[in-house]
Amino acid sequence: MLAMGITLDFEDLIRLFLKRPLSILFGCVAQYTIMPSFAFIISKVLGLPPSLSAGLILLGCCPGGTASNVVTLIAQGDVPLSIVMTSCTTLAAVLLTPFLTKILAGTYVPVDAIQLSISTLQIVVAPTLLGSYAKRAFPAVVKIVMPFAPLFAVLASSLLACSVFSENFIRLKSMVGASVASDLSPLQRALMLFSGDLGVVMFSVALLHYAGFFVGYISAAICGFKETERRAISIEVGMQNSSLGVVLAAAHFPSPMVAVPPAISAVIMNVMGSSLGVLWRYKDPLDSEKGTKTKSDNL
Repeated sequence: MLAMGITLDFEDLIRLFLKRPLSILFGCVAQYTIMPSFAFIISKVLGLPPSLSAGLILLGCCPGGTASNVVTLIAQGDVPLSIVMTSCTTLAAVLLTPFLTKILAGTYVPVDAIQLSISTLQIVVAPTLLGSYAKRAFPAVVKIVMPFAPLFAVLASSLLACSVFSENFIRLKSMVGASVASDLSPLQRALMLFSGDLGVVMFSVALLHYAGFFVGYISAAICGFKETERRAISIEVGMQNSSLGVVLAAAHFPSPMVAVPPAISAVIMNVMGSSLGVLWRYKDPLDSEKGTKTKSDNL
C-alpha cells in the first residue's frame, strides 16, 4: 500500500476518472463481481474444507494488486487505466472486502465484518496516504524509489507468503501426506504435493486467477472496450492484493489455514500474470483489434 501511495497522484486520478468513467467503473465492478463469485463457486465445486473455502473467498474479495500495473505495462495494456482501477478498488476495499466476505464466507466460518473493515482501513488507507504525503514532501527521494515500488510490493507479498508457509509447515505437510523425515525422491515429493489436499488448494487458487484473467478479458471485449483496455481490465481482475488477504486472515480468523490460499496466490498469481504479460508483449494490440473487427464484420 505504501508503494501504491508513492506512485499515486490524486489530481491525475480524478482527472482520468472524469475523462474515462465507463472503463474505470466497469473494471471496478468486474473486480468485485467476477472474483468473489468464482471464489465461492470453486470452493463449492471442489468441496474445500471450511477454513480453506473462507481463505479462497477472502482472496477473491480483495482488491487488485499493485503488481498488475507492472504486468499491464509488460503486456502493452492501458497502464493509466490499470493504476486508477487499482487505486479505486483498493479504496473501495474498506467496505466491499468485509461486506462480500461476510456474505459469501459467513456460511463457512464466523466473519466480523466491522473488524475486517477497520483493519482494511488501517492496512489500506493509512499507508496509501503516507505514501502520497511522502511523494509531496520528499519528491527527490520518491523519484529514485518509485521505479522499484512495484518490485518492493511483490517482494513484500512473497515474504508474507513465506511467513504463512513457515507457520503452517506441519499442517501443510499433513495435507500432502508426507512426514518431515520422509526419504522420498524429489519427483515423488512433487507428485504427492499435487495429489494431496494442498494440490487441490493450489489448483483452486490457479483456477480462480485464470477465471479472473479470462472472464475479465471476455466481458471487456463484449462491452466494446479497446484491446489495451481489455488487457488492463483482464490483468487487474485476475491479480489480487494477496498480501492484504494474508494479513486479514491472520488477524481475524481463528484457523491459520484461512491464510493459506492468499499466501499460495502470492506465488501462483505472479507466475500466471507475468506469463500472460509476456505473451501479450509480443502481440500488438492493434492486430488484436483488427482481428476482432474482422470477425464481427463476418458475422
